Amino acid sequence: MTPLLRSAARAALVLLGFTIVGTGVLAYTYDITRPAITRNEDAARLKLISETLVPGSYDNNPLHDALLLPPHQLLGTTLPSHVWRARKAGAPVALVLEATAPDGYSGNINMLVGIGADGRIIGVRVVSHKETPGLGDYIDIAKSAWIHIFDGKALDNPASGGWKVKKDGGQFDYMAGATITPRAVVKAVHHALEYEAAHRKELYAPAPHPESTPGA
Repeated sequence: MTPLLRSAARAALVLLGFTIVGTGVLAYTYDITRPAITRNEDAARLKLISETLVPGSYDNNPLHDALLLPPHQLLGTTLPSHVWRARKAGAPVALVLEATAPDGYSGNINMLVGIGADGRIIGVRVVSHKETPGLGDYIDIAKSAWIHIFDGKALDNPASGGWKVKKDGGQFDYMAGATITPRAVVKAVHHALEYEAAHRKELYAPAPHPESTPGA
């Protein structure tokens, strides 16, 4: 082997050694930080879920009472999504559905929709969106109270024809100059109510395993 080849081989071995050590350090760091990351993610998720429920109305941890739902047109989902169940002494109290408005001005508007066992909305929260800053801000609870417009609503309140923005002949207010965003959110919330009504029995059924998928 020529000196040049020996030098190249040594360099390759050194590089391989650094790669192995670096990979090991990253794996070790991931292993020791993963529990903390998971706890933080769960805490953030539980905080959002709790904002769509009535405080003190349930005594379980909804994160531990969840189903993984198949994609459904009424939920606006193209991937599996979650439903979290709230119970009091084992009795159904509410559901929190992941729903998506696929027809926002700038794409998907992802939401949580909390629906009580009586079929009425407890709370809606927008989790993420790409709407135009300023025009789309008012669907964000941190910037506007508009999202509370859904509190207490149900499939029959208003009647089906009322589940539109006022510009379209419905009963929901919207900000002047920004119709597409509220129109998409109103329709998505209405569809979530329709989904809950059509699947109520299976949604409230005890899950044999966490995040199990209901049968077809």
